[in-house]
Amino acid sequence: MPMPKLLQLFLDNQARPKDFRAVRNEGRGELYVYDAIGDWFGISAEMFNREIRQMEGDVDEIHLYINSPGGDVFEARAMATALSQLKVKTVAHIEGLAASAATFLPMVTDEVDMTDGGFFMIHEAWTLTMGNKRDHDQQRNLLAKVDDSILDAYAKRTGGERDQLTAWMEAETWFTAEEAKTHGFIDAILETERRQRNAAQWNLGAYHNTPRSLTEGPPPEQLYDRAQAERRLALIERH
Repeated sequence: MPMPKLLQLFLDNQARPKDFRAVRNEGRGELYVYDAIGDWFGISAEMFNREIRQMEGDVDEIHLYINSPGGDVFEARAMATALSQLKVKTVAHIEGLAASAATFLPMVTDEVDMTDGGFFMIHEAWTLTMGNKRDHDQQRNLLAKVDDSILDAYAKRTGGERDQLTAWMEAETWFTAEEAKTHGFIDAILETERRQRNAAQWNLGAYHNTPRSLTEGPPPEQLYDRAQAERRLALIERH
């Protein structure tokens, strides 16, 4: 029997170092969600919510930087709920990938921008289940309710029709920055001089329609760092 795709997604990325940072910078709080979402394989809601609540009294704005393949839908829901209750301005910056459960977070912030070259992916909820036919029926009913709650969040943010949002979720749809802006998931596109070098950071093989640019390493010209090359050349010349 093949390994369930949800478990495969977590295991494929489990070896990555955990990357969650929270910093205060002159009245501005910054949180970096550069990992999967979930207590035992990534960033937990408890960790995230503790940080933003501690920040709230010390800063005027909280900026959330996201590069995440998704994770536990209930953990993400708890994180989004805490974000929505903050009394300070919140801004989400999708710096590479916001997929699956990670898309919950920018749906509740005051503003959302996304790097040109990034992706925003929505799909139906997944789960792991064991047991008899009644157990599986119960899980199926739970998944249907989870999908409805996800649709509510997307519809509220975008103003989109539920039938269209449902079709996108069923198809596992990957939006470019331009498409995400057109359909109301984000407010602005962040233009950069160089494309983000995060294409090869995640193993996204568990998803069906992952864009090729996220399954292959970036071309050499994207990896070229002129300043680093000049430092190496200077070192060679000294020897």
